[in-house]
Amino acid sequence: MSIKIDLQKCVSCGKCRTICPGNLIFKNDESKAFIKYPDECWGCTACLKECPVQAINYYLGSDIGGKGTFLNTKKEKNLLHWHIYKPNKVEIIITTNVAEANKY
Repeated sequence: MSIKIDLQKCVSCGKCRTICPGNLIFKNDESKAFIKYPDECWGCTACLKECPVQAINYYLGSDIGGKGTFLNTKKEKNLLHWHIYKPNKVEIIITTNVAEANKY
């Protein structure tokens, strides 16, 4: 499991770099984000939740049924939409309310 950052979509906001608990995301010469050691990614998805332009994809490992499946997120006020993309072009969207995430 690891992330991949799309440099074409990255807007150099730096939010992913600030939130990454492992300090694994760096800036290139154009101030675009990149992950230097993807195999060291903790899989916490904090960077996905902070990226305002869906430039970061999280690839699910084959050990949990990923086999080419990846996901990213889109924020809409208190809602977080998890977009899951499967290799067969199927997209699944799961929406969570972040204001109620720790309610129980």
